[in-house]
Amino acid sequence: MAEVIRMPRMSDTMTEGVIVAWHKKVGDKVKSGDLMAEIETDKAVMEFESFQDGVLLYIGAEKGAAVPVDSVIAVLGKEGEDYKAALAGAGSSPVAEKPVEVQKTETPKAETAVAPTVTVPVVSPVSAPSKETVTAVTPSNGRIKASPLAKKIAADSGVNISQVSGSGDDGRIIKKDIEAYLSSGKLKGAQPFVNGKESFEDVPLSQMRKTIARRLTESKFSAPHFYLKMDIVMDKSIDVRKQMNDYLGEKISINDFVIKASAMALRENPNVNSSFLGDKIRYNHHIHIGMAVAVEEGLLVPVIKFADKKSFSQISAEAKAFGARAKEKKLQPVDWEGNTFTISNLGMMDIDDFTAIINPPDACILAVGKIKTVPAFDEKGNVKPTNVMAVTLSCDHRVVDGAKGAKFLQSLKKFLENPVTMLV
Repeated sequence: MAEVIRMPRMSDTMTEGVIVAWHKKVGDKVKSGDLMAEIETDKAVMEFESFQDGVLLYIGAEKGAAVPVDSVIAVLGKEGEDYKAALAGAGSSPVAEKPVEVQKTETPKAETAVAPTVTVPVVSPVSAPSKETVTAVTPSNGRIKASPLAKKIAADSGVNISQVSGSGDDGRIIKKDIEAYLSSGKLKGAQPFVNGKESFEDVPLSQMRKTIARRLTESKFSAPHFYLKMDIVMDKSIDVRKQMNDYLGEKISINDFVIKASAMALRENPNVNSSFLGDKIRYNHHIHIGMAVAVEEGLLVPVIKFADKKSFSQISAEAKAFGARAKEKKLQPVDWEGNTFTISNLGMMDIDDFTAIINPPDACILAVGKIKTVPAFDEKGNVKPTNVMAVTLSCDHRVVDGAKGAKFLQSLKKFLENPVTMLV
């Protein structure tokens, strides 16, 4: 029984395919797995292989024709079989150009025609979009036919394609021939062809991850973000921190310095210490700094309240306690509520700089990168090593304009580059 061959959908966005080349002509015998044609999709040129044995009775689209998905492009069947009955049963009409018809000897026509089964052939992708059969030239054997995919695998594997025996029509080398050659170990130094197993695992979202996804999606797509970046020289902050730790016997971190400096910069720039509330803007008179803490399931943001009024030691102790409770999942709602500004520091994870998504209801978030030692000129023009930290301020443009954000960063820079001013 004759079977129609339709243009398969070879990618999720494909609406039509272009016949790059036919490797069989009407009247040719076809075996299952034989390469019949090459078809160009919206993403690549694909090899179109036969799914059954038979004779090619009909070609419905010539080389270069654009064929809609599911349109009939060929009919396979027995020699002399009436392919027109199969076309009629499939509701086919010529696709792009006048089809090529097979010259048949006179044979009795069947009294009834049975609607054919429609099957989509298996296809293999070709990485390089070639529009003709790829051939290789060898000194002794002349031109050797090879499919585009076989040629690509051979080139990637360092195989001299002239040394491979082809199992396709007229000795044409196809993908499985290259794979068999690689598996045989004939290629000196080559590893056997490996065919792995694909696998994956679907993990349901935790409640924390659901909340993070919802809140940050709302923030990113409702608040018009813009970003301001600044480099801050941290030499004096590093020196003062060392002296304080030596004197107090505590371990105050650079992040503690950033929290304190941000709080004082917010005091000087109250427009940044604000929230967008739909039909109004809230300017907060208190300063509550949210500090992002990474835990296994996501990100928690405990809040250091009235940070501008607290000492370095108080900020340090509170930050350490929050970090420990966050990792043990012992934070309470009161611990992460009320933030007016947020700091996300990835410097300890060797990140140079980054941009952060605003943490609602804040109007801004400060992203802090690592401190890098770079060459810089001193006041006398001499080159000396300098410790520089990159910070990026993400701003909600509905509340904070560029000039307001820039002034905040100038204040932050002033405090961190002259940390003694934070001790007054």
